[in-house]
Amino acid sequence: MAAASNFFSIVAGVGAGTGRSVALKFAKTYPVVLLARNPQNYESIVQEIKASGGHAIGIATDVSSPQSVTNAFSEIQKEFKDKKLAAAIYNVGGRFVTKPFLELTLEEYETGFESNGKGFYLFAQAVLPLLLDAVPSSPHPPSLIITGATASLRGSAKMASFASGKFALRATGQSLAREFGPMGVHVAHALIDGVIDIPRTKDWPINGGAPDGKISSDAIADSYWYLHTQPRSHFTQELDCRPYVEKF
Repeated sequence: MAAASNFFSIVAGVGAGTGRSVALKFAKTYPVVLLARNPQNYESIVQEIKASGGHAIGIATDVSSPQSVTNAFSEIQKEFKDKKLAAAIYNVGGRFVTKPFLELTLEEYETGFESNGKGFYLFAQAVLPLLLDAVPSSPHPPSLIITGATASLRGSAKMASFASGKFALRATGQSLAREFGPMGVHVAHALIDGVIDIPRTKDWPINGGAPDGKISSDAIADSYWYLHTQPRSHFTQELDCRPYVEKF
């Protein structure tokens, strides 16, 4: 079996929460590529990984733009031409629009699909050939892991834009799992059912302010690593997680 040093990973959608935690987790084993629209979202994380002895690069990428994705993967190919892709994590949230439907513009409605539908399509088209190429030699089954949300299963009032995009993301991931799972690529969708504990949500009184009432981003990262390291005899296609006090 090839050493992990012969492989790399990609995290699309990097910020102060889940993206950072996942990048740090996977960087303990693989070099990692961080993708985000705004370089400010990944620059400090790249430095953090390097300071701990890992290797990381950041690439400004708009996943909803075919040209931007093409450019990003050209850079990735140059940087890691001698390595294979072990894991790709799609953690893109996109623009969150909550608005009464009759006040919702077409452009606002389409934003939900731009990142979670179109963006994931472009990302998956780019990473799946690389993951397939890694199947014979990867230390763990090459993995495509997708971050979903409560809205992946049910559309709440005033959330038509976000929910429609998340529904599309989940459906596409499920289809890919059925197509590429038998080829040795593990496609998994994670339902993150709750508010993540990040600086922006620090003062939010979620679940009545109960201790541990928000989801730990580090715990999400641990779950993603667990998904990536599952053997072919035990693939989880969908994992749902929530705080112990969350209603569902």
